[in-house]
Amino acid sequence: MASSTGALVSIDRVHAARDVAAGLGVDVLVLTPGSDLRYLCGYDAHAMERLTALVVPRSGEPLLVVPRLEAPMVGASPAGGLDLEVLAWDETDDAFAVLAREVGARLGTAPTRVAVGARTWAEHALGVHRALPGSALELATPVLDRLRMVKTPAEVEELAAAGAAIDRVHARMGEWLRVGRTEAEVGADIAAAILAEGHVGVDFTIVGSGPNGASPHHEVSDRVVEAGDVVVVDIGGETATGYRSDCTRTYAVGREPDAATAAWYAVLQDAQEAAVAAVRPGVTAEQVDAVARDRIAGAGWGEHFIHRTGHGIGLDTHEAPYIVAGNTLPLEAGMAFSVEPGIYLAGRAGARIEDIVVCTDDGVRVLNRGPRELVVLPG
Repeated sequence: MASSTGALVSIDRVHAARDVAAGLGVDVLVLTPGSDLRYLCGYDAHAMERLTALVVPRSGEPLLVVPRLEAPMVGASPAGGLDLEVLAWDETDDAFAVLAREVGARLGTAPTRVAVGARTWAEHALGVHRALPGSALELATPVLDRLRMVKTPAEVEELAAAGAAIDRVHARMGEWLRVGRTEAEVGADIAAAILAEGHVGVDFTIVGSGPNGASPHHEVSDRVVEAGDVVVVDIGGETATGYRSDCTRTYAVGREPDAATAAWYAVLQDAQEAAVAAVRPGVTAEQVDAVARDRIAGAGWGEHFIHRTGHGIGLDTHEAPYIVAGNTLPLEAGMAFSVEPGIYLAGRAGARIEDIVVCTDDGVRVLNRGPRELVVLPG
């Protein structure tokens, strides 16, 4: 796995964002620290009160506005190799006035439509708006989603490496998930293993045992794992290049599941496998969701499948495309997303099976390899 995003970014990404924005009638993109900024220029900037922003006008050259004390960090990042203008502002400057001056100089007029990143801090978004009076502020999401949804082959390989690393963690689950241990203890061991197996950061460790498995985003608690528990383990992290892993497996601890549990879990496994198999170019996101949902509903468990079937993944764990009813977006080769139906029985138990998949020219590539059946671990 690469050690930085340098091999993945180029100035072409910035120019592509400019072209898409111009096509949508947007005068200027202003992207502050976060995954959009990192995607376009490779700079993984620290979010803080001082303004850092990639400014991409529809005419003229883009520039990166940064606090002077952080300018050396830009040069040391992949952004430093992009021939991108860096404008460093001083502590006594009004950074928003500096930004507005440069936008006006490039456009030759005041912008009408200014698009900011979806996760821009409110104080930065409002500062940009005040500095560009008369402009309408909107989200840059339509621009960045169009670019980020379709992964390059290099990005797919980063996601594949992340998936292989998280598979190695799941393969070791029997070392930690045992009767008598708390969810929190198990989660701490998993978190350490996520780092040991090739990630640089832990994004989440969900260990939902017994009735806690019926809460999809439970995380961990002091509940002690008991013999016969069904346990949902949903884990993921960040790699050195910023690309993410996310994989869920469900385990039975201490003994084989009873016949009723085995029956509804078989329905879930069938639904997940069918939804994965449905992925191919031209199929819509909502059609993939419907495949999983119809299988589960047809077996009588529909009311217990309470979330969308999947989400895109890349530099964010959750990004477009979303695999959910109402999303008529046709899939394209290079789109990467989770397929993760679940069945949740309040007060009793739950189960989820999640793989990251990539739509290919002729079908689907599954990036996670671990077993999807209800794995029985010794107590």
